[in-house]
Order: sequence, then structure tokens, then C-alpha cells
Amino acid sequence: MPSGIGQSTISRARRLRRGMSDGERKLWSELREFRRWYGVHVRRQAPIGPYVVDFVIHESGLVIEVDGEHHFTPSGLSRDRVRDDWLAAQGYKVLRFNTGELEASYNGCIEEILRELGLMRDTPTPNLSPQGEGGRG
Repeated sequence: MPSGIGQSTISRARRLRRGMSDGERKLWSELREFRRWYGVHVRRQAPIGPYVVDFVIHESGLVIEVDGEHHFTPSGLSRDRVRDDWLAAQGYKVLRFNTGELEASYNGCIEEILRELGLMRDTPTPNLSPQGEGGRG
């Protein structure tokens, strides 16, 4: 068993893997291909200390969370803040997407993850002419 992770956390992670939300399932269908496409290993419903995160890329210290409506209640927001602070203290950055964002701008969410991993630029690469940059003399 990994250090600092209790058996109840591991059991909870297993349960969560079996009961992923539609948004988590859709995102996982893309993230699980990151290893083949980019050499990036993504784990789903992974225990980190006392928490189970939706997705994590340990090598980059990136946690990706898909938030349903219960995250936007006062108690949900408070729990997430405590959890995010704890994860930050362990060296992780947390990206949060709500289910509405995933539905409205799925590709935008994927692009944000790729940017965070340094696999995508914020702006498109300019077209270069055969004469070199700018192409004007």
C-alpha cells in the first residue's frame, strides 16, 4: 500500500472508478490516450493522501477535477478549498472543470490541460514563409 494512503481511501477510489460521472467518463476517454499521444501517464480516481482525485498526472503535479453541482454549495466550496490547499502543499496544481464547461467547451478543456502540461502554446504558431520569419524583405 502506498505510504500515507489508508485502506479506506483505496477502497473509496475503487468504488469511484466504477461509478464515474458522465463528464468524468467522457474526459477519461480522452485522457487515457495521453500516454500514447504525449507520453503522459494519467491516473483516474487516484488516492493522494486522504483524498481521491478524479485524475492526476504525478510527473507534472497536475490534478484534474470534474465538479458537479454539489461542489458549488457553501460546504462544497469550503471542502474543495481545504482539499486544494492540502494538494498544493504536496506540490500539486488543481485544474477544475464543471460539468457545464465540459459540455459547452470540451475541446477548450482539453486544450487547457495540454497548455498546463506545456504541450500546447497559448497562441497559434505563426505561419512562416519559405524565406524565413516574416517573409518580407
